[in-house]
Amino acid sequence: MMQALRGPSGVLLGALAAGIAGLVTWLALAPPERGSNEVVQVGPAGQSGGSDPVDAENPAPPAQPVPEVLPEITLATLEGPPRALSSFRQPSLVVNFWATWCAPCRREIPLLQKLRAERGKDGVEVVGIAVDFRDEVLRYAREIGITYPLLIGEQDGLEAAKAFGMDMVFPFTAFADRQRRIVALKVGELHEDEASFILDQVARLNAGEGEIEAVRRAIALQLRILAERRARAGESAPGGGAATPMPAQADAAT
Repeated sequence: MMQALRGPSGVLLGALAAGIAGLVTWLALAPPERGSNEVVQVGPAGQSGGSDPVDAENPAPPAQPVPEVLPEITLATLEGPPRALSSFRQPSLVVNFWATWCAPCRREIPLLQKLRAERGKDGVEVVGIAVDFRDEVLRYAREIGITYPLLIGEQDGLEAAKAFGMDMVFPFTAFADRQRRIVALKVGELHEDEASFILDQVARLNAGEGEIEAVRRAIALQLRILAERRARAGESAPGGGAATPMPAQADAAT
C-alpha cells in the first residue's frame, strides 16, 4: 500500500522565487487529502510507477528507470550533520523511503527495526530516508524510538527519491548488495516474508553464489507469489506490491 505525495494548494508570501520554491516543497511534503487505501502500483520491471492512484489490477504506466547501483545521495542526519548514503559500508543495505504522515510507512518501522536487530550480525544495515519536514521527523523518531540511521530531506529528499527512479509515492525500499547494485526495489508496504527472501538472496550474491540477473528474476517471481497468497488470505493485495528488478528482467517480472 502506498500513498502519493499530494497536498492542499496554498499561497506563500515573500520574494517571488523563494515563495514559489517554498510552496512547491510544502505541497509535496504535506500529508495527502486522499484516503490511505489508494494505491500507486509499480510499473514494468526496472521502472517505477506513476504518481496517480490506480486499481491494483491496472498498474500505472512506467515513469523512470531504476538505477543499476545506489545513487550518490547526501542528506542531513537525525543528529544534524549531512551524511552520504555511500558512507554506509555494511555488505547488505536496506534503504527505506518514508514520511511521518504515511500510514504504511509507519507500519513498516517495527519490521525495519527487527531486520536490523536480527540481521545486523550478518552485515545488514537499514537506512531510513525521511522525505518530510525535519521537525516532524525528529518528533516522531524520538516518540517511537527509531534505532536505525535516518537521513532527512525536504526538497532534497524529493530529489533523492527521483534519483532512485521513483515518482513521489511512499513507501518504497531498495535492497543493495556488497557492490551496491540495486538487487530489488519494493514499492509499497514491506512484509517480513518479502524482506527475508530478498535479504537471503542478497546474502547469496555477497557470498559469490548466483548471478544477479537470475536472483532478480527469482525475487520478482517470489514477491508476486507472496502477494497472491496475501490476496487469497483476504489481506490487501496492494500491500503485497511487486519487486522492481532491472530492465533486463521485464519479461520475467511482468
